[in-house]
Amino acid sequence: MVDVNLESLPTRARTGWWLFIFLLALVAGFIAYSFVGMLVLGVFGYYATRPIYRKLSVITDSDGVIAGLTLLVVFLPIFTVTLYAGFKIVTWVQQLFGTTSNSTLLVKYLGALSNEQRQAVISAIQNPNQFVTKPQQTLQTVFDAGLMVTSGVIGAIMLIALAVTLSYFLLKNDDQLSAGICQLFGGSETTAYAYAVAVDEDLESVFFGNLLFIVSMSIIASIAYWGTNLIAPGNLQIPMVFVLAFLTGVASLIPIVVGKIVYLPVVGYLGIQAMNSNGDHFAFVGGVLVVYFLLLDTLPQTFLQPYITGRQLDMVMMMFAYLLGPILFGWYGFFLLPIVFILILEAIRIVLPELLHGEALTPTVSMGESVGTNPRSTTEQLPPDDGEATGDSADADIE
Repeated sequence: MVDVNLESLPTRARTGWWLFIFLLALVAGFIAYSFVGMLVLGVFGYYATRPIYRKLSVITDSDGVIAGLTLLVVFLPIFTVTLYAGFKIVTWVQQLFGTTSNSTLLVKYLGALSNEQRQAVISAIQNPNQFVTKPQQTLQTVFDAGLMVTSGVIGAIMLIALAVTLSYFLLKNDDQLSAGICQLFGGSETTAYAYAVAVDEDLESVFFGNLLFIVSMSIIASIAYWGTNLIAPGNLQIPMVFVLAFLTGVASLIPIVVGKIVYLPVVGYLGIQAMNSNGDHFAFVGGVLVVYFLLLDTLPQTFLQPYITGRQLDMVMMMFAYLLGPILFGWYGFFLLPIVFILILEAIRIVLPELLHGEALTPTVSMGESVGTNPRSTTEQLPPDDGEATGDSADADIE
């Protein structure tokens, strides 16, 4: 018979389970890395819409219905405005360059195609008879180009659809996830839970504040551009007012940069129009520049954004996050690096001082109390944790 040391089985079992959990964590990390764009976009959608979800929760007790309604209310207008903006920009470029063929213009600006593929598609549109003279070569080139464009479009649609689905899942299961994290970390009085709460509140503050700021700045920019056209002398008119206003709102997400990348070209366009009018309206263009600088730049950054975000997060830190994120990671870095910066910030505020000093970890902020969230203000709203929530009671908390 095999001599089995019964006393060693529990330790071996725990070691085996830890190895298994570690392997699962590696697999989960690989999956997250492979789909990081979808994940961070879904997390952004969740935090940007969670306050709206909580406001709408009074309508019905169905979490699924409220989550779907929230995403519909928020993302349907954004999707509609984005499509409208794209259509207006293409139309304006077509008029600007005097292009009369919609099909030629469409192919011309498909950056995913190589020069050979673009020329083949244009040639096929302009001269369909070549399908008879050299059908195999032309059909293959056009098919390859169409397949590449179709794959890109389908990929983008799938990415957005999965991100919205992830946001829906997080909204629908918000309470259960919160209770599960509380139980996993050992209760609301632990340092780990305080850190999670601080990160959670900061992410909501930043991303929901971003959404509100985009909407606010889009409205302000619409009024500014529309007012400019209303009082502009001569033929000084701003095209695509609502499209430019929407782009100004999106650009305002980036601190310091804000709407400059939109309203400065608009002022330059007005300057060109004034130059074509024998330079009689340069004073008006200068006045517009001053008004835009105050209305679309200085005043919103000074008063509106701090009020909307509701937190004292360092805007210089967020500026680096927004600017360096896309450089480091690509487009999704715009959402990923702010998350990473907040994770670092709260670890420094809550955990690092005690670790450096060799002291016991506490669920309190040890430094930078005026920066970010105070987790105590959130955990104090929860029922006290007596450390005895096990078995059926723990299950009841999750349900």
